[in-house]
Amino acid sequence: MTLWVIRILFLSLCTVAGYAITQMQPDLISSPIAGPFIGFGLGGLLIGIDEMVKGLSLRAFSAMTFGLLLGTLIASMIDRSQIFAFADTSTLWVIRLGLFLSFSYIGMILAMRSNKEDFYLIIPFIRFAPQHKPENLLLLDTSAIIDGRVAELLEASYLEGIVVTPRFVLHELQHIADSNDAIRRARGRRGLDTLSRLQKSEKLEIKIHEGDFKDETEVDAKLVRLAKLLGAKLVTTDYNLGKIAELQRVPLLNVHQLAAAIKNVVVPGETLSLRLAREGKDKGQAVGYLNDGTMVVVNQAQSLIGQQAQVQIVSSLQTGAGVIVFADLVNTSTVEATSGGK
Repeated sequence: MTLWVIRILFLSLCTVAGYAITQMQPDLISSPIAGPFIGFGLGGLLIGIDEMVKGLSLRAFSAMTFGLLLGTLIASMIDRSQIFAFADTSTLWVIRLGLFLSFSYIGMILAMRSNKEDFYLIIPFIRFAPQHKPENLLLLDTSAIIDGRVAELLEASYLEGIVVTPRFVLHELQHIADSNDAIRRARGRRGLDTLSRLQKSEKLEIKIHEGDFKDETEVDAKLVRLAKLLGAKLVTTDYNLGKIAELQRVPLLNVHQLAAAIKNVVVPGETLSLRLAREGKDKGQAVGYLNDGTMVVVNQAQSLIGQQAQVQIVSSLQTGAGVIVFADLVNTSTVEATSGGK
């Protein structure tokens, strides 16, 4: 809304300026009506240009400027080479105009299409950061956004920093949300809801990064390159992406590893109350789950499925998918008798 107030004020000033020119310089614009119209038209043209380039970043503008200067320089060198000295004056003017327009356009396009790393070697991009605190960037991948636990960690201030989400990750989320598969569609929509929730949080600073790497086809490869370029910490739940990032020495936070480090630890001999949810793999077994999702296999408890039971931890087994805990039923009559004796 503030932007449109400024634009209306600017249009008004342009209109008044056009009228003032007709009064002060009647030789330049003789008609008092034409001046305000010319001023209003010029202001409208500038606002239209502003609308067209509103998605243009300072980095892209720097690249276009450099390409324009480079193209102009090459055109000027060709013009000074006297290669077109045979042409007459009117033809030479057309040739020069064509040279400068052609090489300026080609220079801008090449600069815009070049890899940002190559462009930084010529014109380094200086990132202005507050001096009182270091800039801690957290680069979220698709899996971390869909997982949702990262949002809770950020909102609880267990993770601190500027959250960076690349535009190509948003495109991938949208593609997942539009999938024909119901499960993938639900995951994609959950990720979009999580991003919306983070953007509405007053405690967090969220930035959408427009950078892309056209020479890379895989999103994982783009994420690793962008994390190295920005000096950001990559936040993910993807095991394979985490390994690739570690091999390339990219700072990494794997949410699954964090959850495994802080989850409840059960030890043999410990007794707990557990709701048995389904049958186990072997005969007579029942399966329940701890609050953190750890699977507990209870021997000789199939008849108690759907009920709450007292179990005693016997052992645990570490697998690639996590920890599986094995337990036995506690003799209820013995427990009651012991309690009654006390």
